[in-house]
Amino acid sequence: MRSLPFARPGQRLSVLCLGAHSDDIEIGAGGTILHMISGGALLDVHWCVMSSSSDRATEARASADDFLAGALSKTIEIANFEDSYFPSQTRELKAWLNALRGRISPDIIFTHARHDAHQDHREINQLTTNVFRDHLVLEYEIPKWDGDLTERNVYLPLPAEIMQRKTELLLKHFGTQRSKDWFDEDTFRGLARLRGMECRAPSRFAEAFTVRKLMLGMGTDQ
Repeated sequence: MRSLPFARPGQRLSVLCLGAHSDDIEIGAGGTILHMISGGALLDVHWCVMSSSSDRATEARASADDFLAGALSKTIEIANFEDSYFPSQTRELKAWLNALRGRISPDIIFTHARHDAHQDHREINQLTTNVFRDHLVLEYEIPKWDGDLTERNVYLPLPAEIMQRKTELLLKHFGTQRSKDWFDEDTFRGLARLRGMECRAPSRFAEAFTVRKLMLGMGTDQ
């Protein structure tokens, strides 16, 4: 299958990462971020976690620092919206995102998927696509016991060393989540292996996304 250039070495890109909870971005798009940086793309990253207790906020900041090592610049924001009740905070969340849009205009946005079974994830997706209407939005997936994995239409193959680094950092930083029976290396590698099989990734692993709207150019278009 023909692949489209995504992040070239030396290319400067503004990237916005949105996650409802402290480990969401890393689970859904952590390998892609690591791969972009290691591949030589010059990333200005705005990393936003929308809810977090004090312990999880500490984890989120430390994890973001590791995942973004080598980025050209990084801004990490931890908001304090109430976990599990995002639908009842729509007005406040939208105001927060509108203010964010006033400060940045990202080339790429990573956010939650439309049909995610978690209500907080769905709310972030709805608001992302409502507030950021003229941007490339990649919707990532989060494995969970709800069994909501579905068809994806965009894949980013991950080298084996990037996949290994992703799982190492997840297990290193999120001690508060290790008691969950799904939060382990087998889950993360298993999903990536499945997505790698679907796109015939040479390295066998991939992260998968949903893109609702994509504009193609001819190389000389601005």
